[in-house]
Amino acid sequence: MAVNKFETYQNNAVNTASGGELTMMLYNGCMKFIKQAIKDMEQKDIEKKNEHIQKAQRIIQELMITLDQKVELSKQMLPLYEYMYHRLMEANINNDPSMLEEVLAYVVEFRDVWKEVLLQSRTSGYTQGARI
Repeated sequence: MAVNKFETYQNNAVNTASGGELTMMLYNGCMKFIKQAIKDMEQKDIEKKNEHIQKAQRIIQELMITLDQKVELSKQMLPLYEYMYHRLMEANINNDPSMLEEVLAYVVEFRDVWKEVLLQSRTSGYTQGARI
């Protein structure tokens, strides 16, 4: 029963989140899956590692798809996301945790910057932060 309440809470959080908050959720989810994939590599659980890396890749794809190409920063972000996506693929193929750590560092940095953007937009009165 507790699981159902948690799932309901998660669904409500996603359904009521602004674009900026959704982007934050994507970054946090990507971080979670990469960290889990690193643990999976350490435990030599290839199936779980593959599953978690693919989830992180799907999040990166979602971030790429939702970029607003009219915004100059988005044009600069796209190649970075593409690089991260391909590094995840290489990490999966080569079982290389250092590649996962590299991508994780980028995701953490982007998430931290995005968090600051959200905080600044809230203090300036703009709370429906659109995605870059």
